[in-house]
Amino acid sequence: MKKRIVLLLAILGLASVLSGCTEINEPITKDSEGFWNQYIVYPLSWLITYFAQLFGNDYGLSIIIVTILIRLAILPLMIKQIQNSKAMQEIQPEILKLREKYSSKDQKTQQKLQQETMALFQKHGVNPLAGCLPLLIQMPILIGFYHAIMRTREIAEHSFLWFDLGERDPYFILPLLAGILTFVQQKLMMAGTENINPQMQTMLWMMPIMIVIFAVSFPAALSLYWVVGNIFMIVQTLVIKGSDIRKASKKAGGAQK
Repeated sequence: MKKRIVLLLAILGLASVLSGCTEINEPITKDSEGFWNQYIVYPLSWLITYFAQLFGNDYGLSIIIVTILIRLAILPLMIKQIQNSKAMQEIQPEILKLREKYSSKDQKTQQKLQQETMALFQKHGVNPLAGCLPLLIQMPILIGFYHAIMRTREIAEHSFLWFDLGERDPYFILPLLAGILTFVQQKLMMAGTENINPQMQTMLWMMPIMIVIFAVSFPAALSLYWVVGNIFMIVQTLVIKGSDIRKASKKAGGAQK
């Protein structure tokens, strides 16, 4: 889990750096050169523009549609992540037993603990790094969205609801929504987990806070992308983990009584 937190911080830091460089002031067109421009930025720009033209040049609605399409495209990966997370939760008691068995901090004992833990993961078909893969895939898309918005004049200058897509949300409503929905989505992912370790608890609060901090500085269109994506993920999690969430709610209700 510590490695996942470090990886998350590194990815978000990289996103912050890349979003401010690499031809950010150059318009994106079909003639733009380079893998990044041709296969990520321009296709996103084209998709947003295409759907906007279908709906009366409504670029905000177009971003919502494109976000849903992207989420549908990576849905199999997200389902796999949820299934992997559920499997991780089921073997938590066995992991705790291993930690108690190999509680000594000397190098030999810790190596044995790692070997036994990896054997346990292999036995149950669990990949401890599977939870990071969706984030690794989404981050280039998020940065690509930023470039597509800022380098396509029609998108950057368009207004939607109360905000300009290429500017920060003046009332910080979208950044706050992005943080709240991120928290809710992670909370649902953890539903049914009896023993939540301190690192997971830290992640539960750290991720939404970082999302808010980044969203406050970035164009409102990115916050819109994140909000719509999180709503999609919340619905997806409710469908896939519905029984676990209901069981967790019943236990919580019984405990309060």
